Amino acid sequence: MSNYIPPNIVEKAREIDLLTYFKMYEPNELVEVCEGTYRGKTHDSLIISNGLWYRFSTNDGGKSAVDYLIKVEGLSLQDAVKKVLNNDNIVPIQVHKNENKVPNKEQKHIVIPEKSSTNKQVIEYLINRGIDEEIINYCIDNNLIYQENKTNNVVFLGYDNNKEIKYAGCRSTNETRIMRDAKGSSKEFSFRLLSNTENDTIHVFESSIDLLSYATLLKLKGYEWKNQNLIALAGVYQPSKNIEDSKVPIAIANYLNNNPKTEHIVVHFDNDRAGRDATKAFIIALNKYNVYDIPAPYGKDINDYLCYKLGLKSKNYVENYYLKKQNKIDIKEK
Repeated sequence: MSNYIPPNIVEKAREIDLLTYFKMYEPNELVEVCEGTYRGKTHDSLIISNGLWYRFSTNDGGKSAVDYLIKVEGLSLQDAVKKVLNNDNIVPIQVHKNENKVPNKEQKHIVIPEKSSTNKQVIEYLINRGIDEEIINYCIDNNLIYQENKTNNVVFLGYDNNKEIKYAGCRSTNETRIMRDAKGSSKEFSFRLLSNTENDTIHVFESSIDLLSYATLLKLKGYEWKNQNLIALAGVYQPSKNIEDSKVPIAIANYLNNNPKTEHIVVHFDNDRAGRDATKAFIIALNKYNVYDIPAPYGKDINDYLCYKLGLKSKNYVENYYLKKQNKIDIKEK
């Protein structure tokens, strides 16, 4: 008996997204992370968000349940189609796609803060924020971060395609909460950690600290953090008053313009109101791509969550934040 399945039947099966498939056939496989975002029970590196799925351990992703069954479960196309179409009552989630325009930006002359002869205070500060020491030393050795001479601020550097410094973001290593960009900095080349391997996925963060925190979380889970593309926006993304008119952040537009094979964009913005609004606008502005909303499960941001996982912040703090977030009540950071 032939295994041939007509193209129109295959196309029909590919309309079924993975979230719908799991809800219909394997609801126990879904573990809710936050509203609208789930991870897999069997494959805990599997995330489902915004109608899409992505498996971090293998860098596989997509929308359809058919692709999941082939790439993750190892089924043949024929078997995957048959399994998905076992029930004709499935109604797929619709995700629309539009084109994205990349803005132009004039080059600026940057004034780079003077380096200190030591990085001792920067290392201590980042370790106290939960950042892994190997990752800190990697950034120092590759001239991605350093200690400013007069202020002892940590400086995060960003480079253009010619490996010239175009961005320098300064953050205090004490309680003064100084956050500023060096004169002439271009957010087009904000702080980032990029993979040397082919990778069609980028992870986007509001801050450099959250980026380093996520790299640390990957290492804690046994994943190779150097194989990921991580980009910080150097501040919260500001959507337009009319969310439908929101533009792509220049750092992301620049990256996508130079990396046309990118398909998946994972957004890790904060759990506060600004972060949630920014995420909604981001998904709209980049709807040509597969965009996943994966904020911290607990706490305000990724660094909060890392500190909780390491015992640097109390469970009471992060749980109280989460509960108040659910009730849409703003609270101050600890």
